Amino acid sequence: MDEKSLFMNFWTNESKTTRNVLARIPEGSDYRPDPKSRTAHEIAWQIMCEEKMLIEALESGKAEWAPPPMPTKMEEVLEAYEKQSAGMAARWDALPAARWDGMLEFFGSERPASPMAWSFLFDIVHHRGQITTYLRPMGSTVPQIYGPSGDEP
Repeated sequence: MDEKSLFMNFWTNESKTTRNVLARIPEGSDYRPDPKSRTAHEIAWQIMCEEKMLIEALESGKAEWAPPPMPTKMEEVLEAYEKQSAGMAARWDALPAARWDGMLEFFGSERPASPMAWSFLFDIVHHRGQITTYLRPMGSTVPQIYGPSGDEP
């Protein structure tokens, strides 16, 4: 298996898990563990926008951070994530090797594209982990991530 195929497998599996975590964020919750922290809703939108930026950057060769306004309802964030995820595998598959193995303009500097993709995947997993620490204090439950959770044995 080549690196791009390996990445696509990880991406697909992680996005299913991310969707399950996002689905547990209670509607209307404004919980944050500290005043400097973002809400789970805000972090969920960050994940959504990072995923969008990454695939668009790899397709075009240039990263541009211009997230649309965050929906007011968590339900809308989840719907947007599901819609985006549904087409992501085809976009990864269609990505030419030259883009995957090439360079990417990342906010004024040139960076290797595939390591940037891996970095963003890890960042998204990190933000998903932040959300999981919010779920119980918000009155929700934690889904299985890489195995059973205290709420889903």
